[in-house]
Amino acid sequence: GIAGKNGGSNGPLLCGKQTTFEGGMREPGIAWWPGTIKPGIITPQVGTTMDILVTAVGLAGLQLPSDRIYDGIDLFPVLTGKVESIERPVWYYRGNELFAVRVGQYKAHLWTWSHEHYNFCPGEYVKDVTTLTK
Repeated sequence: GIAGKNGGSNGPLLCGKQTTFEGGMREPGIAWWPGTIKPGIITPQVGTTMDILVTAVGLAGLQLPSDRIYDGIDLFPVLTGKVESIERPVWYYRGNELFAVRVGQYKAHLWTWSHEHYNFCPGEYVKDVTTLTK
């Protein structure tokens, strides 16, 4: 969708920022490391900011402390093309509220946007989908 003159376009993806639809959550990533990351790799992998720590620690050749659980995964095998993707659930929270969960190509929405008085999907109404209700 188009965010108007103050935003960009997310192309064919539904809605935009502040929503759990693809237009609000799916963004491209670019990785460059000549000799390690092959040019032109395209993957369906969903990454999150939680993956940055785990991936960076692995790249540094270090180990994360084992006294806690980490929600992130090491994306290095995906970045180098050793695997196409690593399947795992991705949880979408806003504060302490679960909004959606994705597993592979499927996503369950509990909430579709974060504000009850503002339409984050202008011009993209989908009956019983883009609603202001939980």
